[in-house]
Amino acid sequence: MMANTRLRSGFLFFLLPLLSTAAIAQDSTKILSLDEAVNAALANNSQIRIARADEKIAQAKFKQTDAVFMPQVSFSYAAMTTNNPLNAFGFKLQQQVIKQSDFNPDLLNKPGNTGDFVTKLDVLQPIVNPDHWFMRKGAQKQIELYQLQTQRGEDFIRFETEKAYLQLNLVYESVKVLEEALATTKALYTFTNNRYEQGLLQKSDLLNVQVQVTAMEAHLATAKNNIRNASDYIGFLMGMQTGIIYETTESRKAEGSAMTDSLPLNRADFKAMKAAIEATDLMIQSNKKSYLPRLNAFGTYQLNDKSMLGFGSNAYLAGLQLSWDIFKGMRTKNTIATQVAEKNKLAHQLDDQVAQGQLALNKARRDLADAEFTIRQREAAVAQAEEAFRILNNRYQQGLVNTTDVLMAQTQLSQQKLQLAQASYNRQVTISHIALLTTTSR
Repeated sequence: MMANTRLRSGFLFFLLPLLSTAAIAQDSTKILSLDEAVNAALANNSQIRIARADEKIAQAKFKQTDAVFMPQVSFSYAAMTTNNPLNAFGFKLQQQVIKQSDFNPDLLNKPGNTGDFVTKLDVLQPIVNPDHWFMRKGAQKQIELYQLQTQRGEDFIRFETEKAYLQLNLVYESVKVLEEALATTKALYTFTNNRYEQGLLQKSDLLNVQVQVTAMEAHLATAKNNIRNASDYIGFLMGMQTGIIYETTESRKAEGSAMTDSLPLNRADFKAMKAAIEATDLMIQSNKKSYLPRLNAFGTYQLNDKSMLGFGSNAYLAGLQLSWDIFKGMRTKNTIATQVAEKNKLAHQLDDQVAQGQLALNKARRDLADAEFTIRQREAAVAQAEEAFRILNNRYQQGLVNTTDVLMAQTQLSQQKLQLAQASYNRQVTISHIALLTTTSR
C-alpha cells in the first residue's frame, strides 16, 4: 500500500498550463509552420488592428490642422423684419433704395414694418498664426508616435505567437513521451499479468502496474486536451476561429550567441516615448507663441433686398485684422507650466523604461545560460535513466527485482524526458524574449 502511494505521489509530469482546461470537440486539423503563424498574427491580430486604427485617427487629426493655411468660407441667408427706426433706415440703406421722402421726420420716427432679406458670403484667410503652426507640428509628431507604438505592438505579437507555437510544440512532445511511457507500461502489465497467472508474482504487483497504466492514461488525456487549448490560443492570436487543431512542423532550434548584451536605445517603444516628449515640447512652444500677435484676412460679400429671393443690392467688405491677446488671466502661463511638468514626467518614465529594459535583458541572459546548463544536465539524466530502466527491466524479466523498482525507473525516465522538453522550451522562449528586448525600430 505504501509502495502504491509512493508511486502515485512520485509520478509528477511537467505539463504546460494553458488557456483553459475544458475539453472541446474539434474535428478539423491543420499543419501550421511558425512563419505562417507569425505572418497571420501580424496581419489579423485584433491588437494590431486597433493600433493601426489609432494611426489613422492621428492622421485624421493632423489633417484637421490644414485649417492653419486653408481659407474658411461660410454662406448664410437671413430674413428679418423690424419697426425699429434705426434698423429700418439701415435696411433701406443696405438695399440702396433711400429716397428724399425717407428723410421725413415722421417716417424716420415711425417707419412701420420694414423687411430685409440678406444673402451673405464670409471668407477668413489665416496669414500669420505662429501658435497654430507649432500645434500642427505637434499633431504630426503624434502620427510618428502611434506608428512606433504599432511597430512595438507587432514585435510583442511576434514574440507572443512564437511563444504560443513553442508551447504547442512542447505539448506534442509531452504527448509523445507519455504515449511511449504508456506503451512501455502496458508491456509491463502484460508481462506481469502472465507471471501472475503462472503464480510467480503476487496480485499486489499486478495492481501496482494497473495503477500506473491508469495514471498514464489520465495524464495522456490531459496532454491531448492541452493540444486543443494551445491550438485555440494560437488561433486567437492569428485572428482565426477556434475549433482547429494545429500541428507544428518544426521545433526551431534558435541560436542567441549573436545577440548584443546592451539594450538598443532606438527600440520602437523608446522612440515612441521620445516622440511623445517632442510632441509635448511642441505644444509648449505653441502656447508660448500664443503671446505673439496674429494676422488674418477677412472678407464679406452681401446681397440685400426687400423681397424674398431678391438680390437687388450688393456690397463687400474686406480687410486685415491684427489681433493680440495681451493678458488671459495667467491661463497661458499656467498651461505652459503644466505641460513642462508633463514633459519632465515623460522624460523620467523613459529613463525608468530603459532601466527596466536593461534589467530584463540582463535577467534573460542569465536565464539563457541557466536553460543551456539545464539542457545538458537533463540530456545526461535521460541517458542515465534510460540505462537504469533497461537494466532494471531486464532484471525484472528475470525475476531479480520487484515491480515497484521497475515502475519507479520507468516513471523517472518519463519525468526526465518531460523535463528535457521543458528545458528546451525554456531556452527557445528565452531566446525569443531576448530578441524582443533587443529589436530596433524599422
